[in-house]
Amino acid sequence: MSAGNRQAKRGGPFKWFRAIGGEGKAWWVKTLRWLAFLTVAGFATGALAFFILYRMIEIPDPNQEFQTQTTKVYFSDGTTQLGEFAEQQRENVSLDQVPDVMQAAVIAAEDRTFYSNRGLDFKGIIRAFRDNTASGEIQGGASTITQQYVKILYLTQERSYQRKAKEAILSLKIHNQLSKSEILEGYLNTVYYGNGAYGVQVAARTYFNKDVSELSVQEAAYLATVINSPSRFDPYTANCTANEASPECQADRSVILERYQYVIDGMEKSGAITLEEATAAYDTLPAFSPRVISDRYGGTNGFLLKMVENDMARREFSDSEVQGGGLRIITTFDAGMQQAAIDAVNEVSPQGLEGLHQAVVAVEPGTGAVKAIYGGPDFLASQINWGTTETQPGSTFKPFAVIAALEDGFSLRSSLTGQSPYRTPGGETVKNYGDSGGVSFGTVTLQQATAKSINTAFIDLTYKMSDGGDVSVGASKVIDGARQAGIPESTLENIEAVPVATLGYAPVAPVDMANAYATIVASGKRSEWHVVSKVTSPEDAVLFEQVAEPEQSVPADVAADTLSALKAVTSSGGTGQNGNTVCPTIGKTGTATATGTDGYEHISSVWFVGATPKLATAVMYNRGVGNESLEGFLSPATGGGYPARTFKTFMNKVLDSNDCGEFPAAANIKPSSMVTTTTAAPQCGATEQLNADRTACEPRTVPQCSSSEKLDSTGYDCVPRTCADDGLTGTYPNCTSPTPTTTTPTPTATASLATSYYQTQATCKPSSRYRWDGQRCWIQ
Repeated sequence: MSAGNRQAKRGGPFKWFRAIGGEGKAWWVKTLRWLAFLTVAGFATGALAFFILYRMIEIPDPNQEFQTQTTKVYFSDGTTQLGEFAEQQRENVSLDQVPDVMQAAVIAAEDRTFYSNRGLDFKGIIRAFRDNTASGEIQGGASTITQQYVKILYLTQERSYQRKAKEAILSLKIHNQLSKSEILEGYLNTVYYGNGAYGVQVAARTYFNKDVSELSVQEAAYLATVINSPSRFDPYTANCTANEASPECQADRSVILERYQYVIDGMEKSGAITLEEATAAYDTLPAFSPRVISDRYGGTNGFLLKMVENDMARREFSDSEVQGGGLRIITTFDAGMQQAAIDAVNEVSPQGLEGLHQAVVAVEPGTGAVKAIYGGPDFLASQINWGTTETQPGSTFKPFAVIAALEDGFSLRSSLTGQSPYRTPGGETVKNYGDSGGVSFGTVTLQQATAKSINTAFIDLTYKMSDGGDVSVGASKVIDGARQAGIPESTLENIEAVPVATLGYAPVAPVDMANAYATIVASGKRSEWHVVSKVTSPEDAVLFEQVAEPEQSVPADVAADTLSALKAVTSSGGTGQNGNTVCPTIGKTGTATATGTDGYEHISSVWFVGATPKLATAVMYNRGVGNESLEGFLSPATGGGYPARTFKTFMNKVLDSNDCGEFPAAANIKPSSMVTTTTAAPQCGATEQLNADRTACEPRTVPQCSSSEKLDSTGYDCVPRTCADDGLTGTYPNCTSPTPTTTTPTPTATASLATSYYQTQATCKPSSRYRWDGQRCWIQ
């Protein structure tokens, strides 16, 4: 082919590509020319696209376009409606009605460059792009007040780069076409402040019961604070609603204070307030008006809806999305099981006991799905959900010691000392009480100790797991057993590694106990408990769907033998036989104690936590603020009483006896050769106790009984006092004065029973005021 023909061939559609690279140029020159061309072409294309989109996108009218959509919440079947979130309380005000301190507070909180930026924070956009790229998903972006305003106008849950681009263009357009005052006014009137309040006017009335024009520096700073996270910075927590002066409420509000102080600092730096004003407001939140709760939270379902809100927040759905985004939320709650929990409480609990609280929580093993929860009769009356509130679990905590022991080389046949009272190597005395009946058992196996809930045996186990060292070693193993089962770290960090850790002295939420037992039932596979199953958008796009991903946190053989030990609890002779159901059942009773203001211990809560192969359930009874005395109030005050019966009633309502499933067979773990076998401690007489070395008996000391106890016939053990013990009538402690007899000196006209009547002789000090007659303490 001639050179001319070859040149002709080099024409055609490809000549422009060759022209860009350059005829006859070196390869690196061609590369540079192509890079320059692509860069220019990219900028030109982007500019053209930006121009077209800028012309096409219109600025919405906030008064016409901004409308919330009802979010509907369903039970697990996806058709039975549980409730809905659909509040848009909004009242527009002009910017001149909003005090300068409120405007300054919002700018200090949300966008300190508001008056100087062009609607976009380019540094923030680059940072957000980097974070989103690293995570592989759209998590969030930079947010000036202008950008936030755009998001509000386009209320959508779509998380894509297309939406981000649209928001960026609209932010620039709003910046170019609206004044800063118009933007700020629109933002203040549409942003969500929590508790159903859209716009600053409704927020002022919701939190402070006043017009926005009357807001103080502190009040304005709080309203600016709550915009960032209405659920996190909500002043109306359950603790604060119950008692605003309580330490628990102050701890809740300390979370708000940190953000609030950030706002105050910004206001002072901007010159909106003086240093003196900032100092005066810095350490104290404003006084809040009483909370007004929507009727949609009425009854038991209110607790469920609040749990859904919290779970959605944990999954990074914004409050405005949940409250008005038109979502469709399917929960894990089973409608039939939920009603069964309510019915079980109503059928079993004694009536007329004011201040008595109950909790019932059912969790599905293997998934962590909460199928039912009874946290109280009416959310509007009290916002404390006893199903999620931490309460002393008592001996229901002992299975975590069983897990620890089996992993530490013990077996269910390992020997322990069940003598009561039990002298620890440190010199403390521990007794059996509650569901064990206070009996002294002598030498028992780990399985027997579990079945009979023998406190002293579990204290002995804790010392033995310490291998002769500090008892905190063994106690830490128990705590780690709880961690493996699924008790959250936020709870465990408050449990000290002390000998009584295994006895459940530290509070744990019933939902966490139910989930931990679900882990044991699921052959040691732990799942995080949750209440939201699936979330879809108004356009039916799936925004979230729960996927079960259980983790093998407890060895399967350890879980199997722990189940074997817990089966004995519900069998004949076990402390929890009242909890046995139509299906194979495991369980554990719990009777917790607390120390009252009088310095004496009292029963503070009673529990039964158990499971069948397909469902784990925790039941808890307590009183008052959560740790008030149940003695003489709830009888019997033991986990094997009302809690076990409530458990059985609930479970039998929801279980199918033809589809129970099976527990795994016991693994029969053999004891490690490292676990030494000790000589059984001697059996001591009624007037004796083991010495500190547990090798010999020594005389028992006379205990100091509480005001609701008396010494038994041996004179060495405290037992519950009754009216009949003192020759009175009625139900203790509401006893009536006795009719004088010849054996009891008739009191003079000025004599009466002492207010400390139920003291022992040792505490009734004879004086001009008090007199002991051999049975009673009298005021002279």
